[in-house]
Amino acid sequence: MMTQDSDILTSEVAVGLLRVSSKTVLALARDVAHAGAKVDRAWRFLRADLLDSVHRGSGHDIERRDVVA
Repeated sequence: MMTQDSDILTSEVAVGLLRVSSKTVLALARDVAHAGAKVDRAWRFLRADLLDSVHRGSGHDIERRDVVA
């Protein structure tokens, strides 16, 4: 399955998608179990991976009712 550009999110967009702080998104990025990738000095995320981590429970303080897909 090919990933479209719109499926690759910056940390700022991930903050809005998950409705959490940038600190929480960066904690997710550093977590080995999550698919954040550092490109130069910026983090990138796959939308599906972020939403999947919320659905299965990430270990971080993200409330499922705040997620808007």
